[in-house]
Amino acid sequence: MLLCRWRNVDSYGYRIAIPAFSDLPAWREAFVSAGLVVAVILVPWLVGYHLYQTTLFHLTPHWRLPKDAALLVPYHLFFVAIPEEFFYRGYFQTRLNEIFPKKFLIFGVPIGWGLVIASLFFAFGHSLVVFRWWHFATFFPGLLFGWLREKTGQPVAGALLHAWANVTVTCLDTLYGVI
Repeated sequence: MLLCRWRNVDSYGYRIAIPAFSDLPAWREAFVSAGLVVAVILVPWLVGYHLYQTTLFHLTPHWRLPKDAALLVPYHLFFVAIPEEFFYRGYFQTRLNEIFPKKFLIFGVPIGWGLVIASLFFAFGHSLVVFRWWHFATFFPGLLFGWLREKTGQPVAGALLHAWANVTVTCLDTLYGVI
């Protein structure tokens, strides 16, 4: 708040808060936007994941659920997706958008280099705690999360998609015996 006053900007203009439970239009927009992205990417993602695991690593499905499956959704939503999305998209991408104007139109949504840079930092940030060779690939879903932030004007839709993606990957990794 003090920093916003020093910079002479309105902190309420950044909309990086969870909408009130009574704000049904905001929640509907977040769920519908995230759901539409899931509907578009689900089949290609599942086919690609299956081919990746079966062709490259010669793994076969083991039909089982992840350990503590009931905790996956709340854990990934509240302890992973919401904090990451509120920082990378809600705060960081918003600040970058102040520097880099939105010059491009992607599916009717104006975006700028702030989205790309925030997604790069998002991918890099995954390797700060534990390095995994595949962390660079988190750049691509980061673009989707950032696009949703620009489309809806707040990070909740991206957080919903982020949690869904994490839970889905955990389930698929368990299914193929990776976990």
